[in-house]
Amino acid sequence: MAEAMAVDEGHSTQPNPGHTIYCNNLPEKISQDDLKKAMRAIFGQFGPIMDVVSRRTYRLRGQAWVVFENAEDAKRALEIMQGFPFMDKPMRLALAKTKSDAVAKLDGTFKERPKAVRPVKEKPAADAKKAKVEAAAAAAPAAAAAPATSNHILFVENLPDSANEAMVGMLFQQFAGFKEVRMVPSRPGIAFVEYSDEVQAGLALQGLQGFKLATDKPMSITYAKA
Repeated sequence: MAEAMAVDEGHSTQPNPGHTIYCNNLPEKISQDDLKKAMRAIFGQFGPIMDVVSRRTYRLRGQAWVVFENAEDAKRALEIMQGFPFMDKPMRLALAKTKSDAVAKLDGTFKERPKAVRPVKEKPAADAKKAKVEAAAAAAPAAAAAPATSNHILFVENLPDSANEAMVGMLFQQFAGFKEVRMVPSRPGIAFVEYSDEVQAGLALQGLQGFKLATDKPMSITYAKA
């Protein structure tokens, strides 16, 4: 892990004062936008987040940097969320070795780094076709493994009694496809959250499962019964 942490994508070369958490063992098939939204949803409960950095390059897949405004919040998040299961994979967390660009810009120590120019390599048509076939083969098991009971509506429990549609909506609208929140007036603490399709609902379920919303009790999220 030490070698992976040495990567300085989105970071300055100065020592990290403790604001940035390095995350790896993250799912590689999730889109960058959804990954960043999920990281903000998961870690946002510990304090203000300045930035989330991730890349799709081969050597940086499954990794992200979460930059907190306060070092104390980063430390607490690391201790509590170490090993947290995100899309069935336990996250591995550590303090990043270098200061993030966001922090460096804030304290005035940021220095622009020259961008490396990479030569463009043309990929033979045969290799491109092979890559497409392999990608399709890799995606098939994931599609087959999707739960038969999944749908586009989530059932959320263990919400604080003070929760309302606006509060719950702010949390779930970070994920693409969000449509609406429906509270149940006669039953405080539960809600139904609707997405455009079951894939988008599944991403929200995985990203927010166990999230603590203004309470010490983690949310329980399942697919609503059809």
